[in-house]
Amino acid sequence: EVQLQDSGGGSVQAGGSLRLSCTASGFTRGDGDMGWYRQVPGNACDLVAVISSDDSTYYADSVKGRCAISQGIAKKTVYLQMDRLKPEDATVYYCAAEREYAGGMSVAHLPCFEDSSDWGQGTQVTVSS
Repeated sequence: EVQLQDSGGGSVQAGGSLRLSCTASGFTRGDGDMGWYRQVPGNACDLVAVISSDDSTYYADSVKGRCAISQGIAKKTVYLQMDRLKPEDATVYYCAAEREYAGGMSVAHLPCFEDSSDWGQGTQVTVSS
C-alpha cells in the first residue's frame, strides 16, 4: 500500500521560510505527477505546486516566485521550499502522488483526498504577522 509521509510545517513570522518534505513508500514512481495541495474553506484543497516525472514544474499564481518544488534522484521524495511566507499561506499542506498518469495533476481546486491520487497526512503551516 502506498504511503506518503509529509513533514516540515511549523510556525513562522510573516516573511519567513519553511521547507516541506514528502517521502513515498510502497510506491514505484511511473509517469504520474507528484505535488502539494493546501486546505481551503469548504472541505477543499487548492493545488500549490506540481513536479512531473520529467522534472517539469507548475506553480499556482498565489505562490509563484515564492515557492520552489524539487525531487530526489529516485523521484520518491519531493520538497517544497517556501519563502516570504504570508499570513494567507497559513493552512494544512498535503503531499499527493497521482495514481496513474492521465493528463497530469492540473485541477486547481478539488476535494481534499480525491481518490485519483495518494495523499499524505498533512503538515500544518502557521504564519503570524
